[in-house]
Amino acid sequence: MNTTGKPLTRPRHMRRLIAAFLAAVLAMAGTAFAKDSEAVIGGVPVHVWEPDQRTIARQPVIFFSHGFHGCSTQSKFLMRAFAKAGYIVFAPNHHDATCNNGDQSILDKPQVSLRKPLRWTEATFRNRAEDFRKVITALKGDRQWNSRINWNEMGLAGHSLGGYTVLGMSGAWPGWRIDGVKATLALSPYVGPYLHRDSLRHLEAPVMYQGGTRDIFVTPKVRRPGGGYDLSKGPKYYVEFLGAGHLTWTDLGLFTRTRISEASVAFMDRYVRGKTGDAPLSSLAGRFGVSDFRYEPR
Repeated sequence: MNTTGKPLTRPRHMRRLIAAFLAAVLAMAGTAFAKDSEAVIGGVPVHVWEPDQRTIARQPVIFFSHGFHGCSTQSKFLMRAFAKAGYIVFAPNHHDATCNNGDQSILDKPQVSLRKPLRWTEATFRNRAEDFRKVITALKGDRQWNSRINWNEMGLAGHSLGGYTVLGMSGAWPGWRIDGVKATLALSPYVGPYLHRDSLRHLEAPVMYQGGTRDIFVTPKVRRPGGGYDLSKGPKYYVEFLGAGHLTWTDLGLFTRTRISEASVAFMDRYVRGKTGDAPLSSLAGRFGVSDFRYEPR
């Protein structure tokens, strides 16, 4: 307040300068520990996140699958968290992507209606699993990439239809299974096609499901009795975030990012890298913003 009792106002150009400065700070904060790039690997457009510095000869790897009509760069905040933690992350742009130069428009329909999971078969969206198969084959055949990746430390992560994809690759669809998966992270995953087949019991890696209290169409099928979590074999985790909606796991979500990143990195560290002790995971139960936490060993 000034001596006249009227509030002081900053000139418009000063407000613009301050806004630009804050934007620059946020941008640097998001990329200070990770670098990202675009590549075509095995004929598939892929976004890659890497740690700024290599501390070991070979590094653990995570493959990320985006949601239906999402794209490889939809969840940069989480990919950067993985890279900051020491992982190399590969995220393909699937055929149904609508951003980051994706092939489809938002009006294009899925191969089979999401409301009719009983009609889904192992052929539904199999092209997504084939994207990963092509990418992995190409990486193993590339001398430079192959020398950097520790194939004994590989995790899968996916959001929504991407969660459906990585669960299928972990054994829920036998024909999609890929070898060497140490952990599967399913973020608000579409699990309908697997429920009536009871195929989640075929998962061959520890799984963490994440859901949200405002994710009213997807999360209930994971958390309910007889749902995705119950039908999966252990080790398995379920973490539900207070106030999280279906898009909270993308960069459109503004809150809960820290908790999502903490839970996701802790899970990958435990099962992909084999870090002993589960204190970071078990402590999630008491964290602010976590409305439900479940764990079941084998």
